[in-house]
Amino acid sequence: MRRGVRAMVTAHWRSYAAELLGTALLVFLGLSAVIYDFGPGSPAAAALRSPFALRLLTGFLFGGTGALIATSPLGRLSGAHLDPVLSWAFWLAGSLGALDAALYSIAQFAGAALGAALLPAVWGGFGAAVRYGATLPGPGAGPWKAVGGEALTTFALVGGILWFVGHPRLRPFTPALLPPLVALLVAFEAPWSGTSMNPARSFGPALPAHALGVLWIYCLGPAAGAAAAALAAVRPGRIHVAKVAHHAHDPHARFHGPAAGSPAARLRRGG
Repeated sequence: MRRGVRAMVTAHWRSYAAELLGTALLVFLGLSAVIYDFGPGSPAAAALRSPFALRLLTGFLFGGTGALIATSPLGRLSGAHLDPVLSWAFWLAGSLGALDAALYSIAQFAGAALGAALLPAVWGGFGAAVRYGATLPGPGAGPWKAVGGEALTTFALVGGILWFVGHPRLRPFTPALLPPLVALLVAFEAPWSGTSMNPARSFGPALPAHALGVLWIYCLGPAAGAAAAALAAVRPGRIHVAKVAHHAHDPHARFHGPAAGSPAARLRRGG
């Protein structure tokens, strides 16, 4: 096992490094948008005067950040999953190996910690006032309502990505799906849970915000939603691609796989 991990890291370290840096950028830039929009005396809040519109804008910026990373050279190398549950959904779909998914998850959590570590230095007390964008259950929502909200929104996000990459005509437009979809999900669901849909995104700011006690919500909900999305989206015979952009770039044949032989397809067959 150790030899296999060492060989995988040695052969593909550039893609893991790209995933780490891409996740760091997503967390730093995306949470900077959250801090700016929701910090005390925010000019964005004053201009929009609508909590719904502010959430819509913030979600669009967060999703747009992910789309830009996906289409960047970093995304070309790694596929820009930027989210552990998306990597494991690609594994369920049969387009990514289990070891790759595990190593991607490690890179994503490390990248999230790196990106969030920059937030106190850049935003100071302004960021601390909103706990550096850490996700928490909304007032009156409670933990299980937050878990449900995370499961539903992650199902929509991961299901949308899998649907697009599973259809050759839609595949090139996968990055363009992210800004409007994330905007809508954040706008409607954020009062419940904060709409993380990403355990790494929640882990990063939970470190400086000392909010690790609720991290289980943002692992359980997204994991359930992503698993359900993979089960719903996979169809036997369809080729799935474990990349959000640059789908044809796969020099080591790591990111393409037939849905027919995937864990999700076997579960659907009961085998």
